[in-house]
Amino acid sequence: MLFRRAGLAPLILILVLFLAALDGGIGDARAQQTPPAPAPAPASSGQPALTIMVVDVQALLQNSKSAKMVRQQIEQKRAEYAKEISHQEETLRQERDALQRQQSTLSADALNQKGREFQQKVNDLDRNVQGKRQSLERSNAEALEKIQEVMLKIITDIAKDRKANLVFQRSELVLFDQNFDVTDEVLQKLDEQLPTLTVNFVAPTPSNPANAAQPAPASAQAAPKKKK
Repeated sequence: MLFRRAGLAPLILILVLFLAALDGGIGDARAQQTPPAPAPAPASSGQPALTIMVVDVQALLQNSKSAKMVRQQIEQKRAEYAKEISHQEETLRQERDALQRQQSTLSADALNQKGREFQQKVNDLDRNVQGKRQSLERSNAEALEKIQEVMLKIITDIAKDRKANLVFQRSELVLFDQNFDVTDEVLQKLDEQLPTLTVNFVAPTPSNPANAAQPAPASAQAAPKKKK
């Protein structure tokens, strides 16, 4: 046998399939009974043989055509947002420098007012950045959820064909026979059924709109003079 090592903690993460027609079928009442002992029942008892499948979900989300397309769209939108934010930051830096040059000519009240206005702009930009980040996260999560829905349907169909009653995620297994791994078969079908996927980008919203209308604290000041 060929064996592969994967992650730790053997947990069943994808699905547990108990197919009704395995080895002639089992009555509902018998299927619900608790086995009298932990040892596996002999083949003559009529219980279905244990059939296992292993799927590398992370590899599918990394290598499938639809997943690659989603990553490309997310990165393009991220670069677009980064360019926009960088321009806004440069505008604020210029305004800050101009305000610092005016400190010696403005009255204390005027300086405080301009300082509050500038701080509000900084707060607005911070909310803008957080809103865009959350928008990307939601858009990416929704796209991956669509891929996973198709993936799970494919895995379920393969499990029924193979009469598998246990499906494990590869990263959660310490040791397994490579013959149980159906990742390549799932990948092929996934690329056939979902070759492309367009991300539905969620419109960015401020992370805390309620605070946007609140004025900055009266203590907010313009940036202090640079020390010589």
